[in-house]
Amino acid sequence: MSSADHDAPGWELPLRLFLAFRQIIDETHDELARQGHPHLRPMHGFVFQAIGPRGTAAVELGRRLGVSKQAAGKLVDTLERLGYVERGADPSDARRKIVRLTAFGVDALDRSATIFEAVRGRWAEELGPDRMRALETDLRAMTPGDLWRLDAPGWFGGS
Repeated sequence: MSSADHDAPGWELPLRLFLAFRQIIDETHDELARQGHPHLRPMHGFVFQAIGPRGTAAVELGRRLGVSKQAAGKLVDTLERLGYVERGADPSDARRKIVRLTAFGVDALDRSATIFEAVRGRWAEELGPDRMRALETDLRAMTPGDLWRLDAPGWFGGS
């Protein structure tokens, strides 16, 4: 009997799912580095998504990420220094600063989307298109509908 004939222990499932996530993210970041974005880190992708297409205030960014305003501010400082985001006045409230992606930040997002498609394509080649679709269907059935749960940084570090 092969190991595939036995049910895996329950603790293996979250580890395998995390390893799959990690493999995809590591491969994506290796390719992003080759394409001119060597300083991006996995956390930055969560920040970019939390900033969104219209930008956001640091307080709101912290809330979306599940981290303090100070932690969000440090992330913004780093990304601003690297050229991925910029701070500007909120058109609806001049007292408030909005964080927005720069063209360089948008480029990183566009490239990562293309890389994710390539990784998915390789997985589909390896598993076969039917098994890939079944895997994605099963994951959709077992996970919440909201893909954009961005509070993983705070969740990982929370108490």
